[in-house]
Amino acid sequence: MADRRTAQRRAAGRKNPALVFAALGDATRLSLVAKLCQGQPRSISQLTERSRLTRQAITKHLRVLESAGIVRGVRAGRESRFEFDPQPIEGIRQYLDFVSEQWDQALSRLKLFVEN
Repeated sequence: MADRRTAQRRAAGRKNPALVFAALGDATRLSLVAKLCQGQPRSISQLTERSRLTRQAITKHLRVLESAGIVRGVRAGRESRFEFDPQPIEGIRQYLDFVSEQWDQALSRLKLFVEN
């Protein structure tokens, strides 16, 4: 049941850019994403190293990132390892490209209006 809820939250993060932006809107979570972007899954203990935060605090941040679909927890024996999922970030890039195109069109219309 919990796995299904996690999958549903992850899917919601992919469909809703606001969830991804909200998850990335925190310096600690951005730092965790940067660590996980290095390629290898990491345990909570590894992610807590050189941090002033507790394991519980890191876990809460990872759950937010997991709900947005940015990271996924993988069970490895008795420990969970977290890995980066680039798909939601790609979705955000596409969304930002779309917004950028809208702004370019609006600025072009404004330029034409001002020049006429």
